[in-house]
Amino acid sequence: MKRNLLAILIPSLLIASGAHAAEIYNKDGNKLDLYGRVKAEHYFSDSASSDGDQSYVRLGFKGQTKINDLITGYGQWEYQVAANVSEAQGTSGSKTRLGFAGLKFNEFGSFDYGRNYGALYDVEGWTDMFPEFGGDGYTKADRFMTGRANGLATYRNRGFFGLVNGLNIALQYQGKNDDSSSRAASTANGDGYALSATYDIGAGISAGGAYASSDRTNTQAASTLGKGDKADAWTGGLKYDNHGVYLATMYAETRNMLPVSVPAGQSSLTTAAVSGYANKTQTFEAVAQYQFDWGLRPSLGYVQTKAKDIEGVGDADLTKYIDVAATYYFNKNMSTFAEYKINQLSDNNKLGLNNDDVVAVGMTYQF
Repeated sequence: MKRNLLAILIPSLLIASGAHAAEIYNKDGNKLDLYGRVKAEHYFSDSASSDGDQSYVRLGFKGQTKINDLITGYGQWEYQVAANVSEAQGTSGSKTRLGFAGLKFNEFGSFDYGRNYGALYDVEGWTDMFPEFGGDGYTKADRFMTGRANGLATYRNRGFFGLVNGLNIALQYQGKNDDSSSRAASTANGDGYALSATYDIGAGISAGGAYASSDRTNTQAASTLGKGDKADAWTGGLKYDNHGVYLATMYAETRNMLPVSVPAGQSSLTTAAVSGYANKTQTFEAVAQYQFDWGLRPSLGYVQTKAKDIEGVGDADLTKYIDVAATYYFNKNMSTFAEYKINQLSDNNKLGLNNDDVVAVGMTYQF
């Protein structure tokens, strides 16, 4: 019985943060859930930047209040505190991951504003399932609407107004976040919009697609590499999640969106180091996992992003690795994992990117 319960609960924990939150208040139409995790982990790598303690604590809440029979208000906040720094370093490495509030209008959908996930992640999230790595081919926080970002106004409708069960759509707008002394050009953005659609076909099969387009800031548009007024991205994906089997794959392309740097002597245009953005990238990600009813979840994945037509360089891989991992769930709250990121970038890659492997091991307590 315990094994069967694990087989049911563990996949739900993998879907989203707070899937098994602790209810701390529920009265008179007001509900508040608290969720969090403590992840104690260590990286082993020949690269100093990818070696050492990576532990952190994450805490958040989800709340909702019933306004009337039609409208429900809601909000979510999530914060991460680094546990691998000295006390003298204070809040170094700590950050607000999510913070938004909105209104839900029954089958007419919901609207919220704040720091949230970009609509592109509706599809990208299907392959972002590795215990530690993964989901990083083109997705990153504050990279337009590929991952978590601020200034997002999001409309979502699940079940397409109650007419098509399993069809979910999202429309999103992001206000300008100009580069400044506190925000680097690589995390800035102009006004932009995004949309996504996912459809649960049945029998555990889902298909989805998303598109985003944003104005670039003046600094981004004037960069040495990847000139242009717009940053665009699109993605399509497939997912199978049934009977303990999880399979997912996605393909994405971007224009003028991913930062690149070319070391001195590697460009045919100049002998100096240059930086900017890739004119075009192509990303492929895939993951296969199986959940045993006694707690073990092995995982095999692959991530590759190739930049096309970099000025003075041509084509070059930005990310390329095989991921082998296993997670063991003691119960719904406690797990341990080991993961091996097998870097496939060549020793003499054109962009001088780190090509060392990384092994991650850790334990996670979550509620």
